[in-house]
Amino acid sequence: MGKVKQFTSARLRNYVSEFGSEILSTDGFVLFCKVCELKINFEKKFNVSQHIRTEKHVKSAKRQKDKVQRKSQQLFTNQPTKSDFNKDLCKAMVAANIPFNKLSNTIFRSFLEKYTGKSIPFEATLRKGYIDDIYNQVMDKIKIEIGNNQIWVSVDETCDVQGRSASTVVGILKPDYVGHSFLLHSEELEKTNHNTICKVFNKAMTILWPGDIMYNNVLLFLSDAAPYMIKAGSVLKNLYTKMIHTTCSGHALHRIAEEIRGQFNTVDKLKSNMKKNFRKAPYHENDADSIKKVKLCLLKPGLENNLDYIKSNFQVLTMVIVKLQTKNLSLADSLTVIQEVKSKFQSLKGTQGKAVLLKLKKVFE
Repeated sequence: MGKVKQFTSARLRNYVSEFGSEILSTDGFVLFCKVCELKINFEKKFNVSQHIRTEKHVKSAKRQKDKVQRKSQQLFTNQPTKSDFNKDLCKAMVAANIPFNKLSNTIFRSFLEKYTGKSIPFEATLRKGYIDDIYNQVMDKIKIEIGNNQIWVSVDETCDVQGRSASTVVGILKPDYVGHSFLLHSEELEKTNHNTICKVFNKAMTILWPGDIMYNNVLLFLSDAAPYMIKAGSVLKNLYTKMIHTTCSGHALHRIAEEIRGQFNTVDKLKSNMKKNFRKAPYHENDADSIKKVKLCLLKPGLENNLDYIKSNFQVLTMVIVKLQTKNLSLADSLTVIQEVKSKFQSLKGTQGKAVLLKLKKVFE
């Protein structure tokens, strides 16, 4: 038995000597491929040779060789270098909104390796070594484009339930010119109030103009009509003395739409329950509570007249909201759209129409 172990150990050492100690290693019992980091069947020399010729081993050996060469070059120059391929890959994935964790998918990695001939980095490599460079390049581009121009600033919380994050978007203000808008800063907040919004606003301006904020160049602050946003605007005006704070006209029109819903309860109930019916349609639940409510609404007097009144007088709201959401709409065009709504609502008649008109006046005041 001792002679068999001795023979096996000697054979394994011969394999290491023949194929190279940089590729194979042994403890006298197992033959290990250092390149592929796995055990090799050594019953026959053919098995070892076959493994050395596999595509996986050849690629791994090439990557290891390239890695050694890069390391040698770094030691020689004493300066850290970064892969242009990794940098371009990182930039492309960010631009295409592809999550970095997709690089962990074996099929995706194999595809990229096959058609690029490159060693594909893992998610951590891009996050630690390249994403900061991409961010700095984008920020430098934004700073150069904005320069000393006068700007508008918009701050809004995210639409998640807790509203823990706030994002700052800025754009250039010029006569008869619709400039680009830029996402300048996004930050997670412990809580959302006027104090945290002011901090986010100032931090964004520090990023744009590091060391010397151009307070007089901030002319417009746009936000929603939340009370803490209103308070934040009044506080910020003490620093940005030329700034005007205005709330989003799109939000204002939504508030008017809510008033219309409140004035026409039967129509509102009919609409909401009809939605439920469409969702339950595949199940054919004829005895559903929503169906019963729809039938009751249809029996109520004046429903047809109310539907006709809403379409005739308030359909303009939907069209105007869509217009205001159009990207790069000029200030003049936006004001024209708002004036169109005001003019249309001046002709409203009846108790319900007058209530909606009063709401419009309060909102825009």
